[in-house]
Order: sequence, then structure tokens, then C-alpha cells
Amino acid sequence: MKKLLALLLTLCMAGGATPVLAAEETEAAPIPQWAYGVLADGYAMGLFGDEIYTQHSQTITKEQLTSLTQVVGDKLALLEMEQRGADHTALVIDTTRGGVVNALYQEAAAYAFPGVEEGPEAFLTSVGALAGDGTGLNLDRPCTVMEAVTMADSLILNLYDQQNAGSLGLLWKAEGNGNTLYLLGSIHTDRNNVYPFHKQLRDIILNAEQVSFELDFNDQAGLAEFAAMQVYSDGTTLADHISPELYQVVVNTASMLGMDEATVSQYKAWALASSFQSLSMLDDTSSSNAMAIDLYVNSKAANAGIDIGAVETYAFQGGLFDTLSPEYQEAYLAGGLLMLLDVNTMDESTKSALTAVLGEEALTQDGQDAMEERIEQISLWMDQWKTRDVEGFAKSYPKDEIINGAEELESKLFTDRDPGMIAYAENYLEQGGSHTGLLVVGAGHMIGSGGIVQGLRDLGYTVEVVPKP
Repeated sequence: MKKLLALLLTLCMAGGATPVLAAEETEAAPIPQWAYGVLADGYAMGLFGDEIYTQHSQTITKEQLTSLTQVVGDKLALLEMEQRGADHTALVIDTTRGGVVNALYQEAAAYAFPGVEEGPEAFLTSVGALAGDGTGLNLDRPCTVMEAVTMADSLILNLYDQQNAGSLGLLWKAEGNGNTLYLLGSIHTDRNNVYPFHKQLRDIILNAEQVSFELDFNDQAGLAEFAAMQVYSDGTTLADHISPELYQVVVNTASMLGMDEATVSQYKAWALASSFQSLSMLDDTSSSNAMAIDLYVNSKAANAGIDIGAVETYAFQGGLFDTLSPEYQEAYLAGGLLMLLDVNTMDESTKSALTAVLGEEALTQDGQDAMEERIEQISLWMDQWKTRDVEGFAKSYPKDEIINGAEELESKLFTDRDPGMIAYAENYLEQGGSHTGLLVVGAGHMIGSGGIVQGLRDLGYTVEVVPKP
């Protein structure tokens, strides 16, 4: 059971394929080019959702403004600035540009930011969150959703930059033959208030000529191929591959998540297990959109027109899971369910089904304590990621233990993949000319004796942790 828990958490460090938010055309008016830079940060922080594509040119509603200012307030509170005394000056809060400015200003005015005493217009202008169109600030004009989220996004980012704040990432710099390749170890989840990123990290993303990932999240053909691999195509359903008791637990759990039996029964055990495991990693610190780190970086780069590369294919990564034995897939699925469900509230039939696959110890207090301890490690790793505590992460992430374990998937996740990632990085550093790129893969692939960092050093390249700003 403990080995299975370790493996489930390994997937957060080692890989996963998920769709990405990127600027796209819809039946509504296209998002203006000037707003593309807002999409990744705004979506990651939860300032807006997918409705931005159809509602961006509409006047913001009071409900949307309330939601927007709540996110702004929550993000600014994390800076732990000195609080100011209450300002009793009455400000009009409505859906005009001026009303939105006032609403955003109120969130910032609760803290002693430099210049905040100058008032709404002067302060938001000074931090780059408010600008005109050449004819003035047009504060009386109705404020569109896109204008409002752009102001909110700029306010948060600029105040974080002012305070030298934001997530730093597990980041290395490799150099050789006149080329530079930054190495960002990702954790495939969104929690511990990972957004926004520090300006240093955002700038590295935007200044790269190419940003490469484990997979090309914009490869529609690859995504379609991966989606096809996740469902049965031989006339069978999930019910034919796992016990009837566990199947019923899956159906009940999926129902709570809004999926009907006809839909969920099409998916293979490993696909559902990965989804349940990913959901279990989220908590109340995750943004409303739960945008994993690598997906954010991809969106940031793609929306800036930066070339996107990929180390692996969807067929290769999907094959790692699709070739798992039926017995292992069933255990993997049961483990994912156990991480997502609450033992204290599950019924006896659910307990019996999980115990039959995972063993009696899985649902004991010791088993639950082990699970809680493992899940708490995710928060530790996220905090280490945010502060660029590379040494602490390497000590707390048991890569050698994982690789040396007997689990079926472990060698596939690291031993079978790290060499290819090292070769990809070497090829980038060996190219002619002088180029700067960024490679973003699971943080587990970066560390250890067989990881990318040591692998490049063994090949003679200089690889150092990027100094904190």
C-alpha cells in the first residue's frame, strides 16, 4: 500500500497529459491581440474561466466584479503587507471603468503599498494597472470583462513584482557551445497558491526562443490519439476488466463528479486512476481552474508566439500506462479512489471493494495515516518549488527509493524516460549558433544520479541552480 501511494504521488513529478488553455478562435468576436498576455496568468489565478472567449467584450456584471475582486483580495493578502487603517472615503463601485478601478483599489488600499494613499486613479496608473487609449481614461464608459480582468491581472502582478514576490520554481541553467537551456522541474498540479510566478521566472519563459515540454499540449492530433488510447475499442467496457464491486465504486464516485455510467464505463482503469489521483491532489488553495504548472507555462509561451517543442509523443506516454498488467491497473484504480474518497464517510460496500484489491491494511488507521503523510508531502514539495529550495526538494523526494522499488510502473516513469530527456537537452545545447531555451518536465526527472541535471554535468555541460532574485 505504501509503495502504491508513493507511485501515485510520483505521477505528479513524472508526467501526465492534460489539455491546455491557449488563445483560440470562437464563434464570438476574437480576443484582441493586446489581451493575449493576460490569458495564462488570469486563468491560472482564477480571475476568469472559459467564459472569457465568449464574454470578453461584454460589460462586466456585478457578480463577475465581486468574484474578480475576491481573487485580487486573496492574492494580495498572501503578500502579508502591513495593513492600513480603514479609509472612510466613499467610492462608487459599479460596472463602469471607474467603478472597477475603485473596486480593485479598495483591495489594495487595505495594505501599505507605496503610493496607495494617492487614491484609485493615481495608484492604479502608477503600478501599471490602469491606462487610457490616447483619448483619456474613459472612466465613465462601461467596463468590458476583458478590461476588468486585465486591470486585475496587472494589479496583482505589478504589486507582486514590487515586493519581489511570487513562485520561483525549481530552476537550473545549463550552458554549452554558446547555448543556454533553462531547466524547470514541474509539479503536475495546482495548489499551495502557486500563482503568480515571480517576474524572474515569467521573464525566462517569455525570453526563450523555444519552450519544450514532455508533450506538445497544442498537438491536436496527439491529443486525439491519447484520448483514443484512454477508452476501450475492443467492444469491452470497464466492467469487463475490474471486479463488479470496484466497478460500482467507480460508477458511484463518477456520479458525484457529474459523469454518468455510460460515459465512465468507456474509460480504461489507468485513465480513471490518473484522473482520480489528480483530483485528490487539489485543495482549497487550488485556483478555480486548477491549472497545472506545465500547462500554465505552455499557455504563457504559446500565447506569446514562442515555438513549442516536445520530448515525448502522446503514443509513447500513453503506452507506458496502456501496457500495464490488468492486475496492476485495478490496484492503481483502487488506490486513486482511496486517495479521493473519505474513509470515514464511505459505506461498507465501498470499503469492502477497496480492501479486496488493496488489502486489509489500506483502510486501517495506520494505512490512512500513511496516506495523509504522503499527501502532505505534496504541500511540502510545492512550498519547496515556490521558494526554489532545490536541496530540500532533492532530500524530501524519494526518487532513488522509487526507482529501486518493485512496482511495475516505476522503471517506466523514470529509468525508461530520463535518458531520452537528457539526450533532448544535449541536442539543444549542441546546436549551432547562440540560442536560449526552456525545458519543462516533471521535477523528478531533474534530480538524482540518473536525472537531467546530473546527466548533463556528466556530459561536460555547466549546470547550476539559477540564483534567487
